[in-house]
Amino acid sequence: MTKDRIEEAPPFPVSRPLAVTAVPPGGLDLTIQPTEAQCAVLAQQNKLRALAGVEARLHVSRSGAEGLEVSGVLRARVRQTCVLTLEDFDADIEEPVHLRFAPLPAHAAAQSGAESLQIVDLDEDAPDPLIGGVVDLGAVLCEFLALGIDPYPRRPGAQFVEPAPPSVEDSPFAILQRRPAGGAETDDR
Repeated sequence: MTKDRIEEAPPFPVSRPLAVTAVPPGGLDLTIQPTEAQCAVLAQQNKLRALAGVEARLHVSRSGAEGLEVSGVLRARVRQTCVLTLEDFDADIEEPVHLRFAPLPAHAAAQSGAESLQIVDLDEDAPDPLIGGVVDLGAVLCEFLALGIDPYPRRPGAQFVEPAPPSVEDSPFAILQRRPAGGAETDDR
């Protein structure tokens, strides 16, 4: 008897792993451009009509002994449906990227068996975890694309026009008053 294997789709259709050890002291400039097939999956995942021209220009530098800092910009051209007119239109996305990655802190409380107390600077975002000394820059592209998409897109120039209120003659009560006594409707055919 054989077991059926269920293939799970990767959470991010674009994957560009980068090890901390591969980043030179002066940093590294990278451009990530998904393939057409990857763009199609990204469009489907983000409920877009189409996705083209996706590009992330990133600068990766060392942050401390074992961490990384990623900065740059993501640009894309998306086709969305206007929430007002229901027409498809193209829009440009330009999303700044800035992230820090650091290894998970070692638990100093292993000796005492108690949880360690960490003081966090609330004015600064904590770095994202760097697991196994590798960061996936494709996942960064996917996440910042999702952040840049307008959840309620409006076609340029589209304006909401409030419908006119119904006239008094068309109200349900006016229609009932026009019925003949006895409740039967007349057929004028």
